[in-house]
Amino acid sequence: MEQLIAKITSAAGIDAEQAKSAIGTVLGFLQKEGPGEAVGQLLEKIPGAEGLISQAEAREGSGGGGLMGALGGMMGGGAGGMMGLVGKLQGMGLDMGQMQEIGKTLITHGKEVVGEDTMAAITSAIPGMDQLS
Repeated sequence: MEQLIAKITSAAGIDAEQAKSAIGTVLGFLQKEGPGEAVGQLLEKIPGAEGLISQAEAREGSGGGGLMGALGGMMGGGAGGMMGLVGKLQGMGLDMGQMQEIGKTLITHGKEVVGEDTMAAITSAIPGMDQLS
């Protein structure tokens, strides 16, 4: 996990706490929106992933996400879910360039730990995932 955090802090130009929050938020989104078996394999290969997801969910419960998060919530899953994710990441002070770097880094890391086929199953199952990759 520390290696992933370091990669994201470097790629996106953010601090370690922002990186942890972003990782937890994105992985939580994948857990909710992606194919269960493939996402489960990914989470098993990222030590500490479940803890970061829990922390992200606790933060979300206390508000945040802004207008994009609210719109995404109204639209439900799929592309609406993607809008919600973007809103949550914006609420952390991240811009679209940083979100894309985080997405690219997480997808590359995922390919390294579970393989390209499993990551393709995850990313292709979520409309709009290409916004972060």
